[in-house]
Amino acid sequence: MPIIALTFDDGPNTVITPQVLDILEKEGILASFFLIAQNITLESAAVARRAYDMGCDIENHTLTHPFMDKLTVEEIRKEVQTCTDKIIEITGEAPKFFRPPFIAVSQAMYDNIDMTFICGMGCEDWVPEVTAEQRAERVLANAEDGQIVLLHDMQWNQNTVEALKTIIPELKKRGYDFVTVSQLFEQKHVTPRRGWLYTNVLQETSENRL
Repeated sequence: MPIIALTFDDGPNTVITPQVLDILEKEGILASFFLIAQNITLESAAVARRAYDMGCDIENHTLTHPFMDKLTVEEIRKEVQTCTDKIIEITGEAPKFFRPPFIAVSQAMYDNIDMTFICGMGCEDWVPEVTAEQRAERVLANAEDGQIVLLHDMQWNQNTVEALKTIIPELKKRGYDFVTVSQLFEQKHVTPRRGWLYTNVLQETSENRL
């Protein structure tokens, strides 16, 4: 059975993230959420905890979403550690995976961030003009076994919520099972490599490296 991992960046919030979780619960599937620490409030932390309690991965997407490749080593460490600390407060568990904002990477980041770097196949769902139908079409056109899908649950992103209502049932029809990023590596028996940026755990090519 082919497997695929849906991932969501830029939460948590109390508007879109709960709608995503409602869909995941209805469909009986899991996903992974890459949090921005400055978006964590008392209310949104409860939403992230709900995702964790469902069995979803809660992962690191920095404190403020800067271009990390432009930062000093000290700034890099602060951005990542503050987010990790917030996630531990919510879940009691440290994140294993890191998605660099804007997918901007540097050797200093690889040297100072002790997590596996995740990219993912996107569908430009951060662009308001891209419709729900277009988002769904792009995800479905590019879907493949072992893939990480890059989506966003930021506060205004209703089109991605609507796109999920097409994406998930259609991929189920194609025989896909939905897993978290950590499950994706485990089930495909892939050991994450340091200095690699993963979009598909089955395709370790030179394009993954800095």
